[in-house]
Parts: sequence; structure tokens; C-alpha cells
Amino acid sequence: MNLIDVLNKRYTVKEFDASKTISDEDFEQVKALLRLSPSSVNLQPWHFLIANTKEGKERIAKGTEGFFKFNTPKVLDASHVIVFAARVDAEEKYMKSILEQEDKDGRFATQEFKDQMHGARMLFADIHRYDLKDLPHWMEKQVYLNMGSLLVGAATLGIDACPMEGVDVKALDEEFGLREKGYTALAVVSLGYRKETDFNAELPKSRFPEKEIITLL
Repeated sequence: MNLIDVLNKRYTVKEFDASKTISDEDFEQVKALLRLSPSSVNLQPWHFLIANTKEGKERIAKGTEGFFKFNTPKVLDASHVIVFAARVDAEEKYMKSILEQEDKDGRFATQEFKDQMHGARMLFADIHRYDLKDLPHWMEKQVYLNMGSLLVGAATLGIDACPMEGVDVKALDEEFGLREKGYTALAVVSLGYRKETDFNAELPKSRFPEKEIITLL
């Protein structure tokens, strides 16, 4: 696998081939991309709603009604559709749940290391909560890190994707009761395989040249 070739082939799909579906084996790897994504201080402030059935995709498509109807086919024709949701707070109970999972997974040789990790994580969260006053935005940024990881990882599997902020996040929150669970929807990513008639597949990729965006020191 040549990563540059993968990145040049990857693009935002405008038309999915509804007759093609992602294999169970490949989708297990997609789920691993979601679960193993990096996040600041291992915060993992995300939740994912995944649909691969007609009924499930129709529920997500409720977030594309009205003004966002241009995205409806990208939801209904895809193989799998993922709603990316972010936590709205990082309360003590949640922070302790991360710590206990890390302990269960063998991250701490002694109680001292466990206490240090918890203190450091709370310190960073409090900086964003009280000093920078951007705690929800900070957590959203971690979810977007996850989304970027998914897009590149899926491309290495030969899976096409369409990330969409053009959705009614309030409608999705209400449809899935996300706010009551401490989350809010951010975006939707559809996964599947491009249709031969997708105009975007034939257009050349356009990026600034390396010399304009990279400075070697």
C-alpha cells in the first residue's frame, strides 16, 4: 500500500452505489478506527450511532430534511452511516470512568501513577472549563480528530466516504435522545462505494502546493 496513492484516490463521494455494501470483516476494522482514535488526555468524548439498515438510515435521514435535503441520498444510498456525537460535559463521574477503564486495561503499575493520571486529566479539563471557557469546543475538536482518522483509515480499506456537516443536529439529537444522554450530534459520515456516475470522482484533486503549506526548519 502506498499512502500517497490512497490519499489521492480518496475524495468526498457525491453519489453512492446503493447495490454495494461494506463487508462485515471490513466494518469491524472501521469500528476499530472509531474506538482506537487518539484524543487529548485519552478523553474519548464521543459516541457513534451507526446504521446499515434501511430503517436505521431513514432515521438518520431525518437530519437531512428541509434545507439539507441535498444530503438525503448520501445517507439512504450509502452502505453504512455514522452519526458523530460529542459529550457536552466532562463531569467527575465520566472522568473516573475513563480512569477505571485504564486501570482495568493495565495502564497503572501503582496507585500513585493512577492518581497522577487523574489529576493531570482533571487539570487540563479545568483549564478548558474555567480559564479558556471552551470545554464543549475542546471536546468537539477531539471528535473531529476521530473523524479525520476514520476518513484516512477507511480509504486504506478501499471504502469511500462522505463527511457531512450539512445536517440538522438538533433533529438528530431529538431523534436519538442524545442530549438526555449527555451528547450532541456534530456531523454525519456516510460510507460505501462510489457510483460510476459520481462527477466528483473524475475531477482532479486540488490542494495548495507543498511549498506554500510546509516550512522545513
